[in-house]
Amino acid sequence: MFHLSILHICHFISNTRGNARNELTHRLLLIGITLGSTFAYSSSHAESNLAGDEIVIYADDSFKPAPRDFGNKDTRGEGSDTKTTSRFGDRFESQLNNDTSNQSDMISINNDDLWQRIKDGYAIPDSSSELIAKHENWYSSRPDYVKRMVERSQKYLFHIVEEVEKRGMPTEIALLPMVESAYNPNAYSTSRASGIWQFIPSTGKHFGLKQNWWVDNRRNVMFATDAALTYLQKLHTMFGAWDLALAAYNAGEGTVGRAIERNRKLGLPTDYESLNLPPETKNYVPKLQAIKNLMTNPGNYGLKIQTISNTAYFTKVSAPAQIDAHLAAKFAEISDEEFLALNPSYNRPIITSNDEKHEILLPIFAAQTFRNNLATYDKPLVSWQTYFAKRGERMDKIANKFGIQVAQLRDVNDLPSQNKLKKSSTILVPNGNRADFKITNAVYTADSQQPESTPTITAEQNSANIDLNSAGSSSSDNTESVDEPVKARSVTYKVKKGETIQSIAKQFGISAKQISASNSLKSNRVKAGQTLKIEAVDSKVKSQKNNSKTKANKSDTKTKKVSGRAKSSQKQTKSKSAKVSTKHKHH
Repeated sequence: MFHLSILHICHFISNTRGNARNELTHRLLLIGITLGSTFAYSSSHAESNLAGDEIVIYADDSFKPAPRDFGNKDTRGEGSDTKTTSRFGDRFESQLNNDTSNQSDMISINNDDLWQRIKDGYAIPDSSSELIAKHENWYSSRPDYVKRMVERSQKYLFHIVEEVEKRGMPTEIALLPMVESAYNPNAYSTSRASGIWQFIPSTGKHFGLKQNWWVDNRRNVMFATDAALTYLQKLHTMFGAWDLALAAYNAGEGTVGRAIERNRKLGLPTDYESLNLPPETKNYVPKLQAIKNLMTNPGNYGLKIQTISNTAYFTKVSAPAQIDAHLAAKFAEISDEEFLALNPSYNRPIITSNDEKHEILLPIFAAQTFRNNLATYDKPLVSWQTYFAKRGERMDKIANKFGIQVAQLRDVNDLPSQNKLKKSSTILVPNGNRADFKITNAVYTADSQQPESTPTITAEQNSANIDLNSAGSSSSDNTESVDEPVKARSVTYKVKKGETIQSIAKQFGISAKQISASNSLKSNRVKAGQTLKIEAVDSKVKSQKNNSKTKANKSDTKTKKVSGRAKSSQKQTKSKSAKVSTKHKHH
C-alpha cells in the first residue's frame, strides 16, 4: 500500500511543472520517507530491480555451471563433491579519497521505467541496413537469450545510465555491454578480454584497471564503466562521430584511422558505412542499432522486455581489510551468487586490501543488514592463510595437511591438474579458523542505529596470516609476472609454400579454429602468399619472430609485422569472433 501511494504521488508530480514541481517533490518525498521508515525492512525487497528468483551469472550462455564455492565448505575435507567454476570476482580499489559507506541508502521510487529514461536520451542517429535486419532477426529469434541478458543488466544498468548522462553521452552507450558481453561480468574471450566492457589486459592497465593474482578490476562494474566511458569519449573526440568512435572501440583507433586515410587518398567518403573495416567491426554498430530497436519497440519483434525501475540497485559499503567472501554474503543475508554478481572482480575466496578498510557493493536492501551483522560479530573474519609450497611438493599432501580437498585447493589457487608442483609458489590454504555466521531472528528497521564508521576489527578477528605481496607468485617469478598478465598480440602473417592452417596454428600455439575465426575463413585451406591475421599471446609472437630471424635467406619473413591494433596499450584489441558464447561466433 505504501509503495502504491508513492507511485500515485510520483505520477502527480510528473504532471506538475517548473518550480512548483520541485517544491512539491521535496515536500512529498519528506512525507514519504517519514511514512515509509517503519516499512523499510519489510518492503526493502520491493525496491530492488529484480522481480522473482535470484539471477545466476552464467559463465557461458549455453549451459548453467555449478556455483563456485566461496571457501565455506570442504575446507576440512568434508562435504559435497560439487564442482566449481570460473573465478570469484573482484574488489574495488582500496585507495579511496572519501568514505561513502555511511551514505544514506534511501532511494526515491520513481514512476518512470528505466527503459523510458534510456529512450529519452537517445542521440545517435538511427540507421537501417541489411546487416541491422540480420541482427534484429538473430536476437528476436532467441527470446531466452535476450531475457537472460536483460535480467543480468538489471543490477548494473541504472548505474551505467547515470554515468553516461553525467558525461552528456548518448544513452545508447548504456546498451553497448549487450553487444560486448550480454551484460555478463564474467565474460572472457580467447584474446583475454574480460568484463562487461571487454577490456584486454593492456588497455585495461592503461585506463587504471588493476589486474593481479587477487583482483581483476576489468570485471569491476564501477571501475570498468568509468574506464570504458573515458575511452569512448576520447575516441569520439578523435573521430567526431559516435559510429566511428564505436568502431574504434571495437577494432582500435589505428585500424579506423588507417581505413579513413585510405578512403581519403582515394577520394572516397570517410563515414562509417563507406570504410573498409574488418567484418566484426563492420557488424559492430549494426548490432548496437539492432539492440536499440529491440529495446525501444520489443513488441514489433514478438519480444517482452522486463521492466526495470528507474532507481539504484546497489550501494557502496565499507568492509574490513580482510574478510571471507562467503562471510560477507552471510552478513548481507544474500546468496553467494548475488554477492559475486555485484563484486565479480575478486579472484580468491577472500576479500583483501592493503588498507584498513575498502568498499564492496551490496543490494540497497542488504546494506544496513551487513553493517548491523558485522558490528555484532566477534569471531574470525578470515579462514585462509598463505603457504609457501616447495617445488615437487605433492598436492594431496598439502591438501591433507590443511584439511582441504585437492580439487578445491586447485580451484582456489588456479593450479593446474598435476600431482606435484612444478615450481615453488605461495598459495592460499585454510588457517584452521572457521569464519561462519548464522542469521538470527533479529529484525533491523530503517531507524536502527547505524554505525558512524566501520566497527573496529580485533586482531583475533583478522588473524589470517596472509601475505598480499607474495601470494600467487613463485620463486622463479618476478613481480611483473604476477601483476601483468600476458598480453594478446595481433600479427599479420604471409602463408609460405607448403604450409597448412594447422602448421601455422602450431607455430603460434593456437588452434586452427582460432585462425579461421579471426580471418572469417570458410574452410581450413590456405594458399601460398595469402595474408592471415594471427591472434596469439605475446610470448608466442616473440618466439615466432625470433625463429623467423634465423631464416635470413627467406625474404618472406619480412611480411610478418606486429599489427597497429595491439602495439599500444591505448588501443583496444579484441578477438571478438572467438569470444565465449556471449558473442555470436557465427556472425
